[in-house]
Amino acid sequence: MNNEYKLNIIDKQLLENIKSIIVTARKKTFQKINRELIVTYWQIGKEIVETEQKNHLDNQTSRQIILNLSKMLTNEMGKGFSRANLFNMRKFYIEYPS
Repeated sequence: MNNEYKLNIIDKQLLENIKSIIVTARKKTFQKINRELIVTYWQIGKEIVETEQKNHLDNQTSRQIILNLSKMLTNEMGKGFSRANLFNMRKFYIEYPS
């Protein structure tokens, strides 16, 4: 075997090993991010439900608060806090309270 051939084999194996490390790290990162998002959405739902209960809010008032909250969060935090998303977070907490 000449040196060029050996280097080519080593380069390919090194490349594959490093690609495998990167792919594994990316998968783990996505899983961790997804877990954190789930916890975050559940906590947001919990805050909404507990506020409704603490203040004895009726359905109409609660809907208006969620609409206002959606506007404020979107303005301050960016996308992802539409009224529909906040209602889904609320529902998520109600369906999985702990």
